[in-house]
Amino acid sequence: MAFRLKLVPEKTNIDFFRWQFATFGAAVVLMIASVVLPFIIGLNFGIDFKGGTTIRTESTTAIDVGEYRSALEPLKLGDVIISEVRDPSFRADQHVAMIRIQLQDDAEGAPTQGAQGQGAQGQELVNKIETALTAVDPQLKITSFESVGPKVSGELVWTAIWSLLAATVAIMFYIWIRFEWQFALGAVVALVHDVLLTVGLFAVLQLKFDLTTVAALLTITGYSINDTVVVFDRLRENLVKYKTMPLRDVMNLSVNETLSRTVMTGMTTLLALVPMLIWGGDVIRGFVFAMVWGVFTGTYSSVYVAKNIVLFIGLDRNKQKKDPSDKFFSNGAQDAKP
Repeated sequence: MAFRLKLVPEKTNIDFFRWQFATFGAAVVLMIASVVLPFIIGLNFGIDFKGGTTIRTESTTAIDVGEYRSALEPLKLGDVIISEVRDPSFRADQHVAMIRIQLQDDAEGAPTQGAQGQGAQGQELVNKIETALTAVDPQLKITSFESVGPKVSGELVWTAIWSLLAATVAIMFYIWIRFEWQFALGAVVALVHDVLLTVGLFAVLQLKFDLTTVAALLTITGYSINDTVVVFDRLRENLVKYKTMPLRDVMNLSVNETLSRTVMTGMTTLLALVPMLIWGGDVIRGFVFAMVWGVFTGTYSSVYVAKNIVLFIGLDRNKQKKDPSDKFFSNGAQDAKP
């Protein structure tokens, strides 16, 4: 007999609308708080958004990121990211590392501008770093360095915002074409819920917010919309099957029927993410943490936010939009008939 793991019973009858005002109200309150908190507490922007210096090093000995980091700690440079660069074209004894350092303050406490990477201050900083690193690796040499000022970093912030907005609008149009405009609105609210709660959590915990976090937010939107579309697709099927059943009950039935799939997807995703969160290191920890949080917020919004929006707006059940893919499959089936 084959062994089958069941995280959820085959048939469930959970009333997801029993506490709808509490569950949906909590989501609204958290969304509002997540909008306000970054302005009150502020986000802990990383090098990508604050500006800084990127240094490229090369050595004939293997790179030990831990030793490099320990050597730079006495310099009190603030946020430092060290990563090894791998390329098939490198020689066997060519080991390259990229070191990114946050924008440094001058003697008066004001952040230095372009001089950090181009002028005397920048050269002095590079010399200090080279001295510290050659103490642990005498073969090391700095091959290049460049700086990113606050102006460029500000442009990156707006680029990140526009990328999130573009992804949200594209998803909204897809859901609108695939289903109905009510479904599109519900899906967009769910996506905004997931993104805002992630940003709010990063503000509360003062976790580093950089371009990898933006990548995580975009990934979260994809994960969340996948869950939401599964529920909406089953809802559309059930609306045709149970034409006289109240909309609230059809939605409840649809979520119950897809609950096993939702839980299994979330668990398998967490099985991959949690080990990376624990042992993945500092470079990807922010990304993975956001993804872990996104699994929970995405599941919550699919069950308690998206469909609630559709219920509040209502549907014209006498005029349901068909699945656009049906005409392709139906035509193919007709052509196959003798």
